[in-house]
Amino acid sequence: MLNNIRLHGRRHERDTIGRLLRDVRDGRSRVLVLRGEPGVGKTALLDYLVERAPTGQVTRTAGVEPEAEIAYSALQQLCAPLIGRIERLPEPQRAALATAFGLTPGPPPEGLLVGLAVLGLFAEAAAQRPLVCVVDDVQWIDRMSEVILTFVARRLDAESVALVFAARSPGDEQLLGGLPELRVEGLPDADARALLDSVLTGPVDARVRDRIVAETRGNPLALLELPQGRTPAELAFGFGGRSTTPLVSRVEEDFQRRVAALPAATRRLLLAAAVEPVGDVTLLWRAIGRLGVGPDAVVPAEAAGLVEIGTRVRFRHPLVRSAAWRSAEAADLREVHRALAEVTDPQQDPDRRAWHRAHAAVGPDEDVAAELERSADRALARGGRAAAAAFLERATELTADPKRRATLALAAAHARFAAGAPALVPDLLAAAELGPLDLLQQADVERLRAQVAFALNPGRQAGPPLLAAARRLETLDPDAARATYLSALGAAMHSGRLGGDDLLRAAEAARAVPAGESMAGLLLAGLTTWSLDGYAPAVPLLRRALDALTTNDDLALLWLAGPVAHEVWRDETWHRLTAQAVGFARATGALSVLPTALAFRAGSLVYEGRFADAADLLDEAAGLGRATGLAAYPSASLTLAAHRGQELPATELIETTVEDAAARGEGRLLGLAGYAKAALCNGLGRYPAALEAARQAVEYADIAVFNWTLGELVEAAVRSGEPATATQARERLAERTSAAGTDWALGVQAVADALAGPAEQAEERYREAIERLSATRMRLQLARARLLYGEWLRRDNRRGDARAELRTAHDAFTTMGAEGFAERAGRELAATGETVRKRTMEAREELTSQEAQIARLAMAGRTNPEIGAVLFLSPRTVEWHLRKVFIKLGIGSRRELAAALRDQ
Repeated sequence: MLNNIRLHGRRHERDTIGRLLRDVRDGRSRVLVLRGEPGVGKTALLDYLVERAPTGQVTRTAGVEPEAEIAYSALQQLCAPLIGRIERLPEPQRAALATAFGLTPGPPPEGLLVGLAVLGLFAEAAAQRPLVCVVDDVQWIDRMSEVILTFVARRLDAESVALVFAARSPGDEQLLGGLPELRVEGLPDADARALLDSVLTGPVDARVRDRIVAETRGNPLALLELPQGRTPAELAFGFGGRSTTPLVSRVEEDFQRRVAALPAATRRLLLAAAVEPVGDVTLLWRAIGRLGVGPDAVVPAEAAGLVEIGTRVRFRHPLVRSAAWRSAEAADLREVHRALAEVTDPQQDPDRRAWHRAHAAVGPDEDVAAELERSADRALARGGRAAAAAFLERATELTADPKRRATLALAAAHARFAAGAPALVPDLLAAAELGPLDLLQQADVERLRAQVAFALNPGRQAGPPLLAAARRLETLDPDAARATYLSALGAAMHSGRLGGDDLLRAAEAARAVPAGESMAGLLLAGLTTWSLDGYAPAVPLLRRALDALTTNDDLALLWLAGPVAHEVWRDETWHRLTAQAVGFARATGALSVLPTALAFRAGSLVYEGRFADAADLLDEAAGLGRATGLAAYPSASLTLAAHRGQELPATELIETTVEDAAARGEGRLLGLAGYAKAALCNGLGRYPAALEAARQAVEYADIAVFNWTLGELVEAAVRSGEPATATQARERLAERTSAAGTDWALGVQAVADALAGPAEQAEERYREAIERLSATRMRLQLARARLLYGEWLRRDNRRGDARAELRTAHDAFTTMGAEGFAERAGRELAATGETVRKRTMEAREELTSQEAQIARLAMAGRTNPEIGAVLFLSPRTVEWHLRKVFIKLGIGSRRELAAALRDQ
């Protein structure tokens, strides 16, 4: 073996691996990320882990730098030994995984569905005996494999699976962020000296040995490799001198020196082995035969300890592969790629063949470019957008025709943007503009550049480019123009008070475009009217747009449709849209929709008083954000924090949002933060602070936020003794609620009228508010109406009536988890003479949020596989959590769940 698993020292690391394996043997899954510099011993620790794996069921892969653009390549290698179990997966997961791996044709699978399939595959493999999955050199695996494996790692729990990664550090800390990790440092001095002594060939001065140990910082690879072939004098005066070259570079340079000393045929064999990514020995022998190299050329490399060729090709260390690859002459590298292309089966592995042919080409080659385009199409069909972009970029370089080059560069730019790499798009767009583009392509370039600007920074600077692109598209592609105008309007609304007159200019330009009867067209017409003509004329158009959003294709507009549902006070529509969006995104694994859908759904649940459910969804959205880089909009997090009433965490979140919004030019977030602070302070009874926050928030009519904040402003102003401010806010609110005319709108208005209207009408208006809000899903606002009514009754000395309303409000707030408002209701109840008892914890243990969510789904009749599909968990993990739920609730079956959950 090239990596001796007898480790020097490493007691802490060995103990950590031992605990991990014991947990896996006991039925729990464990994830671990080894981080450290090259050569520090991560691969040796992985070998140690594999050697001690229970029952020997191990699957392993490693990232290879030349392979980093091939979609799912690392994941497919990892899953290859398990693929026989694919038939045990549910059909949608089976189809997604088979398509991703190119086993069967099908529509492009969404990443989350592939992730759920891999999770299920691991669980099936571990059903009989524990499974150990090892991924080395994560920094070089392809993007889709990284996303899927990160997703799976966050959801493993009770499957008896160990998933262990090794990642280079420093420099790659963003990979696998938030997962349990073990920092692998250099060896302690004593162990480092022992390891160095094992490779020294003669006596070396003790001071030189100490200097070597100090300079290598105990890095085992450096200790083993750098002294190789050096005399004591060279060690003392060469290696021993202080060098400014980074240690990793020096180790690689040493490997390059050792490779250069090999015979030419051996160097060529090593180069072929370095370029061939999967370690296929049969393929390697065929390739070196094409190069005129015989099998005996491997002997000097094996004798030098650089490579081992048995059933697979294995380099001593990734730096050996890198040294062989980087030190090769360009002509030699092209010859090796050409040989590998010639021996790669075009039916079995067309994409690697195309990739090798592309790197073998000296100049433009239309045949290879066409083959790369076909590979890009196959990559897109598997959901590999980053791989498609890489194929298209290389095809661009190999195409001589300027127009064709420009078209390919534009296609590559779209693929990079779709792959979630907007920072790589501008250079491709610049390359596209070097060639002749027709008018539609020119407009497409402008539109994509604006979309990139919005994706990288959704502040004010994104709106004007989107508007310019929309104008260019008007006569070229009306549908694209409408969609781009809608994005421009949305960007301007997002910029809010920090966007100057961007919204007015975008709306004036958009009005000239025929809206049409599609949901996007109706939404564009409604928002244009809202921007230019005011609230009341826009309401009918916005309602029509929301009613037209019936197909899943329109859910990409959820980021606009959600606030619009609030703007026109349509709680049922808001509930329907968010439920539909989450259901669609989960069923299809739509990464582009799910984070936004989860956040918006969480917001609807906060207003419905379902704080625990909302928190579950926000946790899921945060996990997805860490895995994919797709952060959800923070509105629901702010609303939940504000109404939970925990001052310190809520204030920190609000302040962070304000800082981020100001820095990025996102004015609507300033309005959201102001609303959240007003709601928080009203709940805590700090009315002057609530008044100040609400005043600042309503200085700009942010869509949806303005409605919410006017109600907070009325309450804060009344309680702060500023009736004129309250009256003005109430009248501004009435202009909107009367036009909307829904029970939600009129219920909120009735509360404002009771607070700031004629005193003799207060009780009637409170009763109307409670009646109207009772007909909606807005349980949070209903409880607040009862609290205000109870406070009014107490001040009117009607203590008995006040107790009934305050008790109902207090119970509702306590059940929700609205601590600030519950405390406020409790103080009012105490003032009526009633003793307020805090709920005591029962002897049984409380359910975690995930356990509660699983219990509710089980109570609704979902099977374990169905619950797993909803929550992206394996059925075994669902079963394990349900057993814990039964124990905690003291029950024995699903039939008892409903009663037990009501008791909790």
